[in-house]
Amino acid sequence: MHGPSPSVRHPIEGAERVGFLKNFITRPNIEVGDYTYYDDPRGPNHFEENVLYHFDFVGDQLIIGRFCAIAAETRFIMNGGNHTTEGFSTFPFSVFGGGWEDAAPASWPHKGDTVVGNDVWIGYGSTIMPGVHIGSGAIIATGSVVTHDVEPFAIVGGNPAKLIRHRFGEAIRNALLEIAWWDWDAAKITRNLQAICSNDLELLRTAE
Repeated sequence: MHGPSPSVRHPIEGAERVGFLKNFITRPNIEVGDYTYYDDPRGPNHFEENVLYHFDFVGDQLIIGRFCAIAAETRFIMNGGNHTTEGFSTFPFSVFGGGWEDAAPASWPHKGDTVVGNDVWIGYGSTIMPGVHIGSGAIIATGSVVTHDVEPFAIVGGNPAKLIRHRFGEAIRNALLEIAWWDWDAAKITRNLQAICSNDLELLRTAE
C-alpha cells in the first residue's frame, strides 16, 4: 500500500469532519491538489461556503496545492468583493441598476488568482484576501488575516498577518523547494516518509 487513495472522500475512518478536499469541490474556478484536507465539524462539503465573492464573470481562480491542512472556518475572500476606491464614494451604484448603470467604473479592482502552495497549514478561522500567494511549507496562525504574499516556510500571524519567523534557514528552504517532495509519486513518498517527517536534509536529498 502507498497511503490512502486521494479519491477517498473521508480518509480517516469514523471522522466524517475530515475530507480530502478535491473530492468536495464543485466550482470550476477552484482547483485543489491531492491529499489536501479540510477539517470542519459540519463536514468538508461546507468548504465552498467560505470561498466568498467568487463570481464566474470576474474570472479569478482559487488554486490550492497538495498536502495542505486547512482548518475549519478558513475564509477566502475573492476579487468579486472588491470596491473601487478612486472616487469619492466606494458604494457600487452600478450593480443595482435602475438608472445607476452609468456609474460603472472602467474596471473593477482585480488582484489576480489566490494561490496556496504545497504542504501549507492554515489555522482555524483564518482569512485569506484576494490575490494572495502563500508559499509551500508556510504556516498561517489561527485567526490570521493574510493581506500580502507569504514566503515559503514562513510562519505568519495576526491582523494583518506579519512574519513571526521562518521555519528553517534560507539554505534549507531553498533545498526543500528544489527537492519538492510533494511532487513525488505516492510510492516514493511512502518509501521515504521517515525522511519527509524528519529534519535530516541529507536523508531527504538521497531519497530514492
